[in-house]
Amino acid sequence: MLATSVFLSALDAFVVNVALTPIGQGVGETSLSKLSWILNGYAIVYAALLVPAGRLADRYGRKAGFLLGLSVFTVASLGAALSGNLWVLVAFRFLQAAGAAVLTPASLGLVLTTAPPAKVTRYVQIWAASGSLAAAAGPVVGGLLVEAAWQWIFLLNLPIGVVALVMAVRRLPGGRQGTDTRLPDLLGGFLLVVAIGSLALSLVQGPEWGWGAAPTVGGFAVAAAALALCLFRSTRHAVPVVDLGLLRDRVFAWANIATLLFYAAFAVQLLGLPLWLQQVWHWSAIETGLGVAPGPAMVFIASALGRRIARRVPVGVVAAMGSSLVAFGTAWIALNAGDSLSYATDILPGWLIAGVGVGLALPTMISSATAGLPRDRAATGSAIVSMAGQVGTVLGVSALVVILAASGSRFPAHTFTLAWWISAGVVALSALAALGITPRRRPAATTVR
Repeated sequence: MLATSVFLSALDAFVVNVALTPIGQGVGETSLSKLSWILNGYAIVYAALLVPAGRLADRYGRKAGFLLGLSVFTVASLGAALSGNLWVLVAFRFLQAAGAAVLTPASLGLVLTTAPPAKVTRYVQIWAASGSLAAAAGPVVGGLLVEAAWQWIFLLNLPIGVVALVMAVRRLPGGRQGTDTRLPDLLGGFLLVVAIGSLALSLVQGPEWGWGAAPTVGGFAVAAAALALCLFRSTRHAVPVVDLGLLRDRVFAWANIATLLFYAAFAVQLLGLPLWLQQVWHWSAIETGLGVAPGPAMVFIASALGRRIARRVPVGVVAAMGSSLVAFGTAWIALNAGDSLSYATDILPGWLIAGVGVGLALPTMISSATAGLPRDRAATGSAIVSMAGQVGTVLGVSALVVILAASGSRFPAHTFTLAWWISAGVVALSALAALGITPRRRPAATTVR
């Protein structure tokens, strides 16, 4: 039941990406810049609240945090399904993200504290693997549900959430397992929401408003000011949103850079391919789901392979190799995709290669980020890496909107190709950054004769 947090959040992400066009048709909105807030709104709130929510769960009890987060996520899913207006839907996506931000760290904390000592590693692997399972199933499930009605992609969360709630109430231990009961910097979290939100708003609306227009420039200025204030508070607050002291660890710093770049590139692909299949090739939702599924399905297999390789090869090399495969797979799609329908030869090979690359790179980056941190700071470090990934997602989705806006409402094939080339370049930069996550070997002590 604790793996429900990862499963629901990952399933939700993959399902919504496939269903974005049908959702737009359902709520009467065709503008991609506006529809992108269904994805960006979730990622922004989740990124900003993840660390404070984890601290609050430590303060008031992880079981209480798990139950609260799962309840909010489930109720917000019902609200999203009943929404007949885009901005009402976006508001419920905010609530979903807030629930997920409480749910995720509380569930991992419960896994670590309730698992038998000999089985902690195994339980954590199961907890993490549930995300890969949702990624593999999400596109197909989303395609099937959207064929009936787009609302079903959110209604699906209700039975899963209710069953998990009942089991959690009965089986999870109560009490406070955490030792840090200080209140987190909630104002800092709000400033981070404002910073990322203003940046995303200026990026996605820039083509429409004009890059030199007052609203666009003002949005960038607000983003810069809010980020500066958030970082300033992080230097002064006892429990900051971003513990800047952790960035002194070289491995942790490079892992965050690599993760942010990787997620930005992957967000372009994860949204770009469904839009391509639906807008250019005019595939149905179920056809799109089946077309997207093979790539995510490779992640679970490749992540197991990555753990084996990492026993013999430096983790930075494993992550860089994975990112390089994603870059190669994306370049394959960019070179071969065209207006003609040739999925098996033009899309599928590159998408499978990219899926293998994701499985090698992403788990390695995230697990290696906190390997050298003190145990009492590992949970916070893990949340910061997850935050970096969500910020990267916002930047990637926003960048795709900007690129596609250059072609107007018709989304010609060459514009998607440009987006994939840019994605390949960004993930190649992630590969270079990933080389920095290999811990330095301490020089052997010299013996004086």
